[in-house]
Amino acid sequence: MSESSSGQNTSSQICPSSSSYYSDPNESHAWSALSRNRTLHPRLDSGISSLLPSDSFKYLTWHEVEQDIRGSQLRCPRVREGPSTEELLFRQEECTWPAQKRVLEKNKWETWLQENWEDCTNLNLSFQDLGNPYQVANFHRILRRLIRVETLWLVDNSLVDLSAIRLPRCRVLNMNKNHLTSFKQLPKIPQIQHLSLAENHIESLTGLSSLWSTPLESLTLKRNPCEFHQNYRKRVFSCLPNLKMLDGILKLPEDSSPPETNIFSIICIVS
Repeated sequence: MSESSSGQNTSSQICPSSSSYYSDPNESHAWSALSRNRTLHPRLDSGISSLLPSDSFKYLTWHEVEQDIRGSQLRCPRVREGPSTEELLFRQEECTWPAQKRVLEKNKWETWLQENWEDCTNLNLSFQDLGNPYQVANFHRILRRLIRVETLWLVDNSLVDLSAIRLPRCRVLNMNKNHLTSFKQLPKIPQIQHLSLAENHIESLTGLSSLWSTPLESLTLKRNPCEFHQNYRKRVFSCLPNLKMLDGILKLPEDSSPPETNIFSIICIVS
């Protein structure tokens, strides 16, 4: 697991670590001097007469989380990573050495304890750029451990199917800009109150009734094909009795289906 540029989450604020961002003290000193003395330079052949805005960050590097920091302390961790060299070696060889295999299992257990995803309550895992099957599997592994998360952002991760994931305490879930095609691909979210699924590929309202028993109050389906169905709003509200807001608009009187009229009550009997 790698620490994100947003740093450590303490006292509901994100504070950068003072030691895990710089590659060495000399580079740290150079970065400090560079950020304090940003002077204009003579115009060069390229036409640039001053430092670029990103120059002050060129000494920043990615580092693994330090031993005294747990995963539950990070607000926006970057979890996209590849398998270790040792794991790749064991995958390629049919026979592994028992001693080295035990060391690998021990390292995995230590990493498991350090990540501590079970204690996360607010987490942003958006924009992970999951381009490899190993990364997707590792991402799902982390999601399965979020048994106490209440607010979770999974924006723009190219997610397709999370139906095997259960988030028992999740109340706010943002899955905008993914590749969902059905409500049946959603994770199990029995306590959900606010759900955002904008800019997916959901074509049908089939499966929406799976959220009927949840305390869902607001739902966002903007820029999904199902938004263009006839009586779209009426159908959504009829499936979700607790829903108060759809696509950022409060429930309107016309969103409620009119009561069915008994045809026999309007027949005029002429004697």
